[in-house]
Amino acid sequence: MARPVRSSPSPRLRPVVLAAALMMLGVPPAKADEGGLFDPILNFFNPNREAAEAGPAIDAVPYTVDIVVDGDRSVRSAILDASNLESLKSRPPAGAAGLVRRVTGDRERIVAALYANGYYGGTMEITISGNRIDTPNIFDIVEASRSRGPVPVKIVVDPGPLFTFGTVRILDAATRQPLADAPSQRALRMETGQPARADAIVASEATLSNHWREAGYPFAKIADKQVVADHATHELNVTLFVSLGRPATFGDFTVVGAGFLPLGFIEDRIEIRPGEPFSPDRLAALRRRLSKIDAIASVRIREADHLTANGELPITIEVTAREPRFVGFSAKYSNTDGSSLNAYWGHRNLFGGGETLRLDASVSWFGQESDAVPDADPFGYKLAATFTKPGIITANDDLVAQAAVLREVTNAYVREGFTFLTGIRRRFNDQFSAQLGLDLEDSTVQDADSTGDYFILGVPVDFNFDNTDSPLDPSRGIRVAATVEPFAYLGENGAGPVMAKATLSAYHAFDEEKRYILAGRVSGGGYIGADLQDVPAQRRFYVGGGGSLRGYDYQSVSPRNAYGVIIGGLSYFEASAEMRVRITDTIGIVPFFDMGAAYATEYPDFTEMKYSAGLGLRYYTAIGPLRLDLAIPLNPGPDDGSYGVYVSLGQAF
Repeated sequence: MARPVRSSPSPRLRPVVLAAALMMLGVPPAKADEGGLFDPILNFFNPNREAAEAGPAIDAVPYTVDIVVDGDRSVRSAILDASNLESLKSRPPAGAAGLVRRVTGDRERIVAALYANGYYGGTMEITISGNRIDTPNIFDIVEASRSRGPVPVKIVVDPGPLFTFGTVRILDAATRQPLADAPSQRALRMETGQPARADAIVASEATLSNHWREAGYPFAKIADKQVVADHATHELNVTLFVSLGRPATFGDFTVVGAGFLPLGFIEDRIEIRPGEPFSPDRLAALRRRLSKIDAIASVRIREADHLTANGELPITIEVTAREPRFVGFSAKYSNTDGSSLNAYWGHRNLFGGGETLRLDASVSWFGQESDAVPDADPFGYKLAATFTKPGIITANDDLVAQAAVLREVTNAYVREGFTFLTGIRRRFNDQFSAQLGLDLEDSTVQDADSTGDYFILGVPVDFNFDNTDSPLDPSRGIRVAATVEPFAYLGENGAGPVMAKATLSAYHAFDEEKRYILAGRVSGGGYIGADLQDVPAQRRFYVGGGGSLRGYDYQSVSPRNAYGVIIGGLSYFEASAEMRVRITDTIGIVPFFDMGAAYATEYPDFTEMKYSAGLGLRYYTAIGPLRLDLAIPLNPGPDDGSYGVYVSLGQAF
């Protein structure tokens, strides 16, 4: 490939510039240099690679390294990070040849670091014991120097001027003409006048390929590129040649490995038909949808390597089964909400049709005396069975059911009884679903006023929208969960009351690495057509505690009777904001602010709101973040505590 450069870099850098340029232009290392010239550059991505491959040095040569860099601090930092001499100085190489090899390798690594930061005209001088590394007797010099102590190595780097992007062209590889509808220079991160970082050029290949794949060209790729450093103007001119291939439509789908599910189970859930325009986004959505089936461990979607005669792209879906049975346990601690332990057993493919069954057994300890029932035993329990049958009517309709026997202890009431909730959940698309159900409860409840037996019958309608990118640690998107439940029988009121509630959560990452995420949540609800005394205590609204308003005791920011005992409300409002900041890959901090209250009226009147603030610690694991939150009430009343501590798995919302 011709590379017309108006002026050349320093002679000392020419071999290195060529090597780094070949790497940047996509030439495989084996083709560029069979002798391993690129090993040091590969080591840039794993500083321990060289040491790990070499093993313990037998004839170790200790050395000192002095790296002098003209330029700003960021350039020096990049060079130090790239240097194996710096990162591996506690592990001396073997013999004089080992030290010379490490020094030579650093030359390529430093050049790659300069290119990555937009410096293409630098110079570099490397000496060992004051001698250049190409000195004929350099090995003898190292041997003589080591007898006097650690061998001194010095690297002097002049990065030269910062190059900026000049002309950036996207051409058709076949016609050498500009491509219409190409991504902008801004989308490619190669805007004219901006620092010409090499990683932007490398990343542009994937950006361009994905751009035209999304336009229906499954085999679009970068066929060639020309990168010319103009040393007179300090500009980097880039020309990318794109091979589009033929536009495609979807062909036949073939499913492999699904013998553990009924015949046609996967096929019924493929909502893409042959002849529809090719779209990688639709394939990604299909993979996510199939991955949510509990019986499936993994989903791999393979595109054919060629189109059929009529321009269709065959697709193969490979699935593997998960272990059908699973067991586990969880725990939760809070000094305001009480603590609990839960053990569970489950089956992911109970009858061979993707049915799931989960049995839970949990015990809880309220941790304080109930205000409503002072002499109540603080221990509670819950035995629950949850069953799901996919495809009960169509492939998009699931039967869900949960039955539970429980004893619940709170500040406002003590409940013992049986609950049953069942319904059919329909998935309308990958983000939106709705469920129509039946809600039954037969329980005995003690509250501040009396002890009563209650039979409750409701018809809940649930709506859920979720376009976030993670169930436990979202960084973008929104979630909406809403429930409207008319009651055929509710407490003393009989038929007529309607309960409505909704929660909206939103997430926004400020950077591509998702280290700074702003998260917010707003929630509210109320009863229509009922007085407070008509709604049983266990069905009223309460605010306070780790799941709503941190820093305040569980249920404490709720209406009270004349004796100061919590009785709950007919409506509520809550809001929270968090700034989730990752300090390292595994540790993060979360400053947060909460507000909210429950009210005795049908609608929140937003008076007597309570506020809290706090700081959370997150430890990020493969299954989600471990959460530790410390919250302080900002306007506590005489009955409120001074702080709240919460420990659980997953973010607060």
